[in-house]
Amino acid sequence: MSDPNIGRLLGKRYQLQELIGTGAMGRVYRAKDILLGGVPVAVKFLALSIQNEKMRLQERFEREAKTCALLGQKSIHIVRVMDYGVDENNTPFYVMEYLQGHSLSQIIRQHHLALPRFLSMVRQIGLGLQCAHDGIPVDGAIYPIIHRDIKPSNILVIQDSSFGELIKILDFGIAKLLQANSNDQTKFYLGTLAYSSPEQMEGKELDNRSDIYSLGVMMFEMLTGKMPLVAATHSFGAWYKTHHLLEPRSFAEVNPGLEIPKQVENLVMSCLAKSPSDRPQKVSEILQVLESIEQNYRSPIIQPDKPAPKAVATRSLTIPVEVQPKTKADVQVLSSHDEILRSTAWPENKPIADIVFPKTIRVNNEVLPTLWVMLPQQEIIKRFACNRYNQFLFLPAPHPMTLWITVIYNRQHGVKWLPYYLDLKTSFGQEITRLLAKTGYYRLLFFAREAPSRCSHILLCSIATAQRKNLEQWAEESQISASSVDPQLSKNVLKNEYERIKPQILSKLEATATDIPFDLSC
Repeated sequence: MSDPNIGRLLGKRYQLQELIGTGAMGRVYRAKDILLGGVPVAVKFLALSIQNEKMRLQERFEREAKTCALLGQKSIHIVRVMDYGVDENNTPFYVMEYLQGHSLSQIIRQHHLALPRFLSMVRQIGLGLQCAHDGIPVDGAIYPIIHRDIKPSNILVIQDSSFGELIKILDFGIAKLLQANSNDQTKFYLGTLAYSSPEQMEGKELDNRSDIYSLGVMMFEMLTGKMPLVAATHSFGAWYKTHHLLEPRSFAEVNPGLEIPKQVENLVMSCLAKSPSDRPQKVSEILQVLESIEQNYRSPIIQPDKPAPKAVATRSLTIPVEVQPKTKADVQVLSSHDEILRSTAWPENKPIADIVFPKTIRVNNEVLPTLWVMLPQQEIIKRFACNRYNQFLFLPAPHPMTLWITVIYNRQHGVKWLPYYLDLKTSFGQEITRLLAKTGYYRLLFFAREAPSRCSHILLCSIATAQRKNLEQWAEESQISASSVDPQLSKNVLKNEYERIKPQILSKLEATATDIPFDLSC
């Protein structure tokens, strides 16, 4: 039987195209946003109608939806809600970012998770939970959000072109909204029995420690492929007794050959404590333990256990090397360096200090993107022979911003980080981003502090094709998106992600570095 929703135009804006998921919470469709030229989105219809007690439930839904939207803006590890409403049948719906990936439940079934990948995943889940538990300001009050249904099927794993393997948490706030529609807790229980905390089974008011219990169940399953607790039957009563009276199985019991650090095992078992007071009291405590474990077990690059499907964009850490002239266009690019060296001078409005900033220059009647760098003369000399690496990280909300990362490295003198944040709601940010996408390269212009009047050295950096496409797409998306918040919020999120991926980038550079000098003719 065909789905009557396929082809339906929701709110005169979202055209439903395909059913992509069903569950106790509702049905999810892939759709296209007609207003934005067919941009793909995901539309989730909740499994409730607000006809009964209409005003009270509609107010509650709007508050929960607003909070979920703010959560997705605050954390990159929570799926973004972009719109919400109620259709003509009084069924509430969310409009979310459309992401291609796999649920964590699929990955657990198909793979044994290596420890570094497990640590990376749990850390990202923890960061999303921490953001929600800390609360969102709504109408002048801080509103903490408890998920209430943390489980592998509510965790989406995607291969992101900027961040690598990226974790997104689904369905924040929905369990509470649906449960509020009924007074019969056992009949309309909307958590997931195997992952629910003892206090959740009792119908008590929950705090962040309930999510920590569910996270403990999920971590056990991620490491062993099995559940720490097994009920006699899949009924509410059987699971109630299991969570309250049965001790969780040990790692050795369910997987005798599994070798994991004792620190990891202790962390998981502490999250599974029956009493909330015996668990970690905040997700930040879990993150601290994970960080100390990662220090000892960090893998240079976290890769999926098998190649991602072709439909999913992937990003590998590649090192752009010096471009050698192969075509007439290449020769023109390299020969233009002499003209740049002769004609450029340090801007009068910039301080004589170790700084980095982008600037457009005109060469042979063409506008080109450049990155200007001031360093001590000796530091510049050290970088004449070096590997170059670049990567662009993008955050669309709460304010569209790109972090432009440039790294230069050689074995003898180590690494030099050259980051710059591009505000994509400014005309300059738009111009630089589009130029980078169009040209596929940019120049590093080095100025010595001791002699700032002229450019002392130039390096050429190429941009991977996939990144050029991303830059073009981000510029388009940012131009039509709205922002009513301080850009510093997005900058802070990107700054944290930058610090996290630095060790990965450095490990790759160290593994591929060469002591052979590059051709300095350019």
